[in-house]
Amino acid sequence: RMDQALLLVLNELPAPGLRLASRSGSCHQCLYQFLAFVPPSNESLRKPGTASVMVDTQHPLTLLLNSSVGDRELCKIQYHFGEFGNYSLVVKTLSTSTQNVSCDLIINEGPINSYLPILFAFLVYMGILAILIVGRLLMKIDAIRNWVYKKLNPRATDRMINSELGSPNTTDSINCDPTPHSWSTASRKRLHSLDTFRGLSLVIMVFVNYGGGKYWFFKHESWNGKLHFPSALFSRFVFIMGTSIALSLGSVMRWGSSKWKVLRKILWRSFLLILLGIIVVNPNYCLGPLSWDNLRIPGVLQRLGFTYLVVASLELLFTRADGGTWEGPCPALQDILPYWPQWIFILMLEVIWLCLTFLLPVPDCPRGYLGPGGIGDFGNYPNCTGGAAGYIDRLLLGEKHLYQHPSSGVIYQSTMPYDPEGILGTINSIVMAFLGLQAGKITLFYKDQHKQIMSRFAIWGIVMGIISAILTKCSKEEGFIPINKNLWSISYVTTTSCFAFILLLFTYYLVDVRKLWSGAPFLYPGMNSILVYIGHQVFANYFPFKWKMQDSQSHAEHLTQNLTATTLWVVISYILYRKRIFWKI
Repeated sequence: RMDQALLLVLNELPAPGLRLASRSGSCHQCLYQFLAFVPPSNESLRKPGTASVMVDTQHPLTLLLNSSVGDRELCKIQYHFGEFGNYSLVVKTLSTSTQNVSCDLIINEGPINSYLPILFAFLVYMGILAILIVGRLLMKIDAIRNWVYKKLNPRATDRMINSELGSPNTTDSINCDPTPHSWSTASRKRLHSLDTFRGLSLVIMVFVNYGGGKYWFFKHESWNGKLHFPSALFSRFVFIMGTSIALSLGSVMRWGSSKWKVLRKILWRSFLLILLGIIVVNPNYCLGPLSWDNLRIPGVLQRLGFTYLVVASLELLFTRADGGTWEGPCPALQDILPYWPQWIFILMLEVIWLCLTFLLPVPDCPRGYLGPGGIGDFGNYPNCTGGAAGYIDRLLLGEKHLYQHPSSGVIYQSTMPYDPEGILGTINSIVMAFLGLQAGKITLFYKDQHKQIMSRFAIWGIVMGIISAILTKCSKEEGFIPINKNLWSISYVTTTSCFAFILLLFTYYLVDVRKLWSGAPFLYPGMNSILVYIGHQVFANYFPFKWKMQDSQSHAEHLTQNLTATTLWVVISYILYRKRIFWKI
């Protein structure tokens, strides 16, 4: 199967036989897992004892061979097996006069290069991009452009060629009463870099959710660890939601809407997001018909809805309808000082998260436990997955109402249900959205001052990076608070917000400052993000987004299917963009 290799163990030692166990290199402080018993050799027939096992190829493995009697360690081998490879492990004595044992690993059949489909797909997309760029350059030649005008509708062609990708209905997400005047005025002020940022995160999220070609590095980290880019996608989505809140609320208040009217729209939008997440996008459908017995309560849209409710309401309290400038001390901090009550509220939330995480007593678990449970921590706390975060969810929501297949179950073999979008982690998603809100305030307070905006993005990115380095000690496991997407640890928030500020800086520079990039094709799904996200979940198992494969163990087929499905959603969002159809909640 994918991510596996065949290992044949040949035991030339006499009785009593061997015990083969393994431990993944990505499994921190894990117990060795028994793989097979290897019988002793048959001395009369001079035939070695054999056993064949499937070994994991995603991460380096440590193989441990012990005697089946006395549990004496004979040899230990660290090796990173290749996918679909065929290997032999020969165990024998070096000589008849000594008891020294040698373990020799032999490659019978080399592994395949499973990364070639990625290279091929990259070249295909680069070829398409090159064709589009050349076509755009050719359309700047008068003779070619005139010829096209003669063949096509001149007005439609002119709009297609000369527009800066058009302009969407920029009525704020919480304002559903656009006017022709607001269209023409707001479209000139819209920051396409924000839509591009959102669309880029969304497109990668769709690809990953569809399977990512079944490559292990397109999956979330099992527990603590390096930020694979899939692990940072949802956080970037939360970040840019906060940025959009600052821009949309400021615009709505300038148009004269009352705060009570805006608050009702905030409440309604939050309710719809939570409702859609619970009823429409619910992974516990795989357990059978949806019922209250197995209804997953937390989820991505649920967390977005609640986070939006808190951050938007918090911002609404301090939004000034006149948009006036700060006249107090330190004008350079006009995007921070007027909102000191917001910062106190956010700091109080973070103190609550820290206290609950590290001080809340959890039955049969050490206080402040942040581990995955299962076979981690040498198997001492198998039912403590997530520590206080998991305990609070199981206590308040019930095990059946949580996500049943957490990523920690793959490597750490944890069996407890754990929801990565649980209650305690929502506190830090609010912090993440608030940092995005700060990015939105920067663009408002320093409008058209590109150097000021970009320098502040850079400063915030550096500050968040320094905080992350302190919290993690630049280590995967040894920091004060490790980076953990499942827990939404504060170090995860500061690290992903660091990258979000830097990515937003580059996107803003390329799209809105220098206009070197229109934002296409990510701009289109970024402007219909709710439709694309819900649509890709609802139609995930329908043709043409999915079809029966000839070889389900082929990365190439999975990658082709997942890229096709993702590309189709980009095309759909482009068509909707051209028709000016935007689904807002």
